[in-house]
Amino acid sequence: MASAVLFRSGYPALQVTIHLKGSGMSIMANSLGNQIDPTVVFGFTNLPDNREREPLRIVRGKGVFVYDERGKDYIEGASTFYCTSLGFSEEELIEAAIKQMRELPFYVTAAYRSVPVVEELAARLAAMAPMKNAKVAFATTGSEANDALVKMLWYHNNASGKSKRKKIIARLGSYHGGTIATASLTGWTKYHAGFDLPMEGILHTQQPDYVHMAESGESETVFADRMITELRALIEREDPETIGAFFAEPVSVSAALALPPATYWEKLTALLGDYEIRLLDDEVVTGFGRTGNMFGCETYGFEPDCLTVAKALTSAYQPLSAVIMGEEFYEGLERGSAQAGMFSHAGTYHGHPVPAAVALRTLELMEERDILGHVRTVGRHFSARLKALEDHPLVLRSRAIGLAGAVDLAMPKFEAGSLGGLAAVLCEAHGLFVRPSNDTLVMAPPLIITDREIDEMFRRLREALDALLAGDKAVDA
Repeated sequence: MASAVLFRSGYPALQVTIHLKGSGMSIMANSLGNQIDPTVVFGFTNLPDNREREPLRIVRGKGVFVYDERGKDYIEGASTFYCTSLGFSEEELIEAAIKQMRELPFYVTAAYRSVPVVEELAARLAAMAPMKNAKVAFATTGSEANDALVKMLWYHNNASGKSKRKKIIARLGSYHGGTIATASLTGWTKYHAGFDLPMEGILHTQQPDYVHMAESGESETVFADRMITELRALIEREDPETIGAFFAEPVSVSAALALPPATYWEKLTALLGDYEIRLLDDEVVTGFGRTGNMFGCETYGFEPDCLTVAKALTSAYQPLSAVIMGEEFYEGLERGSAQAGMFSHAGTYHGHPVPAAVALRTLELMEERDILGHVRTVGRHFSARLKALEDHPLVLRSRAIGLAGAVDLAMPKFEAGSLGGLAAVLCEAHGLFVRPSNDTLVMAPPLIITDREIDEMFRRLREALDALLAGDKAVDA
């Protein structure tokens, strides 16, 4: 097996090496130190590797930058998990948490008890929502909010004489969470393997990924028609009277930023209306400015029955999520509660006052600083820099919406689907965090990023791609 060292980090015991074996290529970050025995169970890792590879320890952050324990800086080009919208160490959010901690560090919002800041936040979210007379139910994480919405859908339907409507359709490639229900909704087999998932009643249809799935010469509108035709066939095959909802993101960032084609959302909402299937909108990633509007559904011009939010709601400074539901949906919950004598859904930390205070200040700052206007402005520069990257030998194409973007990569000698992960390792080595997805790199930096910082982000990205290309040539030599 041929190999070449592409990068030696500031860590004495760490190097990045590219290996070529047969027709496959791989990159490894090799720990050369002593074997370790981690106490933390690190998610999204191969657990045995954690006995030999130390994690990268991030110890502080400021703005769009984070710093490891040795002082190396990184541009957080994916806002961690698409969540740190206002950047790191925003003093206004820190002070909001401290103030609430001093006043009332904790109390429940349940059992006829509440906290004013929680009610204020709910009222603000309801006023922002695209549905009239919206109601808000709080949770802790995006996964938990999506899971709760599944419960509420069934509860609503049982109370409304539609108890057969249990099935939920989601899309391949989308990510909706890590609970039993939401991991089932997630359209990736890697999130199902070994967990006995997906659970019964969860169906998947195609992701409307025009860039990667369109047939030769197929227009966006024709492709959208094909997606709708396939979905209609699925509904008919499963029996429309058994399907309760369609669960989807406005644009799936996790599916390598699969931008919906022209007319898709218009045709989808019409189809769901024909069969009286509810539209449940996962705005955990797209909510609060990522697409240039407050919600992704506004960007794509549709009104859901319910939507979920998390992540940017507090700029990820505190764990908080919410289900925002339309009036008619809420009335179904009221009917169910009247029948049962109680709405038996709550959580100790649902509507925790400290995250609520941080969320309220986050939304205020978004308005005070015109974050939406800023996203629309710098988004143009972001998109232009993505487009300019298409002159790189490894870049096939780019795409963007607001401050979410992606580049598709191609190299003759690599295993299909692995190039994004390889490139992401080299991006990290060059001081940039991105999210890989098969042969794609996805970027979604904090919404406060400036044009200058965008330039620096793409400088580091280009250097990483150059290193990957140089490593390929080194192996050839």
